[in-house]
Formats: sequence, C-alpha cells, structure tokens
Amino acid sequence: LFKMKFLQLLSRKSGGLQLLFQAYFGPKQVPYMCLTTSACLYSKKKKVNGYEHVDQEKYKSLVYSVTSFKTSTQTPETLSEEDNLLYGPADKCRSPVKNVKAKAPKNCVPLINPNKRIPLPDSGSNLPLKIGLQKNKMPSVTSILQQTMPPQQALYLEKWKQKMILNLGKDGFAEYTKSLFLQGSLFHTTLESVLLSEETPAKGQGEDTAVSGYLSSVQHVLKDISEVKALESAVQHETLQYLGLVDCVAKYRGQLCVIDWKTSEKSKPSLQNTFDNPLQVAAYIGAINHDVNYNFQVSCGLIVVAYKNGSPAHPHFMDPDLCSHYWNKWLLRLEEYMERN
Repeated sequence: LFKMKFLQLLSRKSGGLQLLFQAYFGPKQVPYMCLTTSACLYSKKKKVNGYEHVDQEKYKSLVYSVTSFKTSTQTPETLSEEDNLLYGPADKCRSPVKNVKAKAPKNCVPLINPNKRIPLPDSGSNLPLKIGLQKNKMPSVTSILQQTMPPQQALYLEKWKQKMILNLGKDGFAEYTKSLFLQGSLFHTTLESVLLSEETPAKGQGEDTAVSGYLSSVQHVLKDISEVKALESAVQHETLQYLGLVDCVAKYRGQLCVIDWKTSEKSKPSLQNTFDNPLQVAAYIGAINHDVNYNFQVSCGLIVVAYKNGSPAHPHFMDPDLCSHYWNKWLLRLEEYMERN
C-alpha cells in the first residue's frame, strides 16, 4: 500500500517515474509505452451511465410497446393529413427566380379607358343599372378562367372533388353542389333586395332562410357600402370581346368598386385564398370601363367572403395598383384562351 501511494505521488510529478526507473533499468531501457499506458488508464474517470438507475420493471410495458413494431404503420398520406390537421395546408411557394422578367401581355389594352367621357351627374333616377345578360358568341369571364386554370390549381380542385365523392357518393356530391349553388343564388338575391332598400339588415333577419348565416356574416361590410350604381348587371368589353355578370358596383368606404360576393365554408382571410377571384374582378372592371352602357369608370375592387356559420366576412380590398397587377394577369389568361380556341 505504501509503495502504491509512493508511485501515485511520483506519477503526478512531471518526470518523477522516469527518473526512478532510469536509476533501476538504465537510461535506454525505460519501458515508456508501459508507463504511459498505465498512467493514462489510471487517470481516466469512469463514465456514469444515467440509465443504470432507471426502474426497468416500471417501464417494461412501454419499452415493449415501442420495440415490438419493426415498421411504422404511417404512410405518406396519413403523415400529410396529420400535418394539415396540426399546422394547416403547406404553403407551396416556388423559389424566386433571379433575372427573369414577368411575362407581359401582347395586347396591352389599358384597364382605364382614356377615351371614355364621363358626363356630369344629373338629378335623374338613382336606381342602379341592371342590364340583362345577352347570349352571344363572346366567351364569359367564368368560362375563360375555368379553361385556362393552372395545372396545380386544377389538380387541387380534382383532389377535393374525388375526396367529396368518396365521402358522399356521386349522387350525394351532386346534391351537395346543387345545394351550394342554390344557397349562393339566394344569398345574391337577398343582398340585392337589401342594397336596393339601402337598409342594413337587422340582426336576426332571415333566420328562417338558408342564408341567415351569410347575411349575419356581411352586416359589418354593408355598413361601409353606399351609392350603389349597378346590381347583377351584364358587362361587355367591346375591344377584347368577352362578357360577364357583375354582382355589384358601389362605393366602399368612399371608393367606387366592383364588388364580388362569395360564400365559403372555409375561412379565407387573405386575398391569395380566393384563387382566381381577383382576376375575375379585374376583368369586370376593364369591361365596365370599355362598355358604353356605363357612364362611369372604376379603378378599385372588393371581394367579400361570407361564411355560413355567421362569422364576420372577410372583405379584400383591391386598390388601383393591385387591380392593374391582376388586369395584366387576366390579359395573359385571355390570350391563352384565344390561342386554344
């Protein structure tokens, strides 16, 4: 024991063991490798294993349940559903491409008609315009957008359709879409009556109808609408040769707008959630500005998304710059349609 302690003290002192063994073995016979290895092994501290104190019996069933499955039961589809449920749908944004100019339309017809003369306001009838839609060979804004829908958007729509058919069956899905169409039509008709009477619907109005939730949803928006100039009125772009049916033209917070009413069961808090609706509004604005039946011009738009459950509608205002941006996009889609047909 005394010898071991003596060696330990010598090992801590630099060169102590070397001098001791040189005296015994000679300068050239000191077993350096043996001494170095022994010193290193002696100086190492034993690592503490934190799992040694875990109660193995207590967690035996948990360990077994985890290790008993060699493969995961989840699939890419179930993982995607989990992500959508927890975090919402993925925001699939393309990486920005540098030094690539945005495609410009070949036929740059301006959104605002520079040749249109606006007459002075008179004291005549203040009733909104309601021009009937005449059937002719011109394509509608809706059909143009449907036939030029981007592939990714078309794929998303088709997946939604197939999922609904899987849940409801073909007949059930047909009944569902018919019900949505009827509710939307009734909602527009009810709004038309409200705007013609220039009265905001009282809370609880229309509780016995299928559109009571939608009416409750848009009450706060209707308070900001005034000077209605057109309701469910046909518009036609005489230069670009297309037509459409405008929901409403009125002032929203003092700005004259083309207003498009939309119904939805899913929240759409941003303009990007409305897909092609901004292009539709821009197309209607351009048509009004080039239609001789309208003695005014519009530079702004408004998309109002109403909800069946009565939650506050989302109004998406489009200022002149934003309308010009979507007008150029609309011209590109119109050119694509004309090339295909």
